[in-house]
Amino acid sequence: MPAEQHSVPPVLRAMTQSRPRPSSRIPSAAAWRSIGAHLMIPLFLAVGMAFAYLGAFHAPSPNHVPVAVVGEGPQTSVFAQAMNDRADGKLAVRTVADAADAKRLIVEQKIVAAYAVDGTHATLYVSKAASEAGASVAQTVFLPLAYQQHLPVEVVDVRPGTAQDPGGQTLFFLLVALSVGAYASAVAIAAATAKLAAGWRIGIGAVVALVISAIGVVIAGGVYHALNGNEWNIWLLGALYVFGIVSIGIGLHPFLGKWTTPILTMLFVMLNFTSSGGVYPASLAPPIFSALNSFWNGAAWLDAARNLTYFPGQNIGFDALRLSLWAVAGLALIAVSMIAERSRRALADETRDAQSAETDLVVAG
Repeated sequence: MPAEQHSVPPVLRAMTQSRPRPSSRIPSAAAWRSIGAHLMIPLFLAVGMAFAYLGAFHAPSPNHVPVAVVGEGPQTSVFAQAMNDRADGKLAVRTVADAADAKRLIVEQKIVAAYAVDGTHATLYVSKAASEAGASVAQTVFLPLAYQQHLPVEVVDVRPGTAQDPGGQTLFFLLVALSVGAYASAVAIAAATAKLAAGWRIGIGAVVALVISAIGVVIAGGVYHALNGNEWNIWLLGALYVFGIVSIGIGLHPFLGKWTTPILTMLFVMLNFTSSGGVYPASLAPPIFSALNSFWNGAAWLDAARNLTYFPGQNIGFDALRLSLWAVAGLALIAVSMIAERSRRALADETRDAQSAETDLVVAG
């Protein structure tokens, strides 16, 4: 034996000699199938994100954007109808009696903008707090019209954002934070509480929802001062929103397993953020996202939070109802998953008992 091998401890020499070497062979068919199976989820997310975000945001265009012309009489009605005809479905033009009515409708978010002419100058009423993108579209539509009429035009922001949030975007990014915390927590809770009773799962999900919402509200309101004194209401609505996502995740996990995360991502990122009205209002979104805006939970929370922050006094009952229905759907999913789990266990027990009885018969025979 060479002299250098005497200096190597036998155990280390054995470990070195038995260590597997990387194979340079072409991967087998089974290896390729395994690679493909592992890539299914990231590829699903890549395709879904691309379609959702590019589909919603790549070319925003007006789609029956609600606006108004201020004035009464046949001349105003004819002017509004002519605008409707020229817009070819891009605008939904109505008339209002005076500037006070126009401002009220903007605050109630029933119209995006209103255009008034008094003979010597024009005034365009908008609200950047409701939607900076909507206000921008209104200016694109009405400012050239004022120039054609040779009138100086004044843009009046009826309800602007705050100094901390001039574009009204903070609430949308708070929605993003709540959503990510919610669906990530849903999978963690579902996995960690798989053997617990439904009551424990629901209770833990509710506590986590309160905590996640509190974290977001403390940062948005306490650190960045963007909530204008409505922290408690926004916290409760945020907890209801988060609980809806968490409960849906807990209910889906027994059926979907590792696919729970991508499905939650599809529901509460791909479809949620794009339909919420946070980047562009529903009237600038493609039809599918505009339709989702009417009942999706992200749009409900954002509408309620926006009203509480920038339009106090506006009714948030419908938004709270939408959030509650999503939470009820999550509770129903948990109930269904628990029933299915009991059925699987009962079937497994019956199968085991039958196999045991067969074994006893064989032994007895």
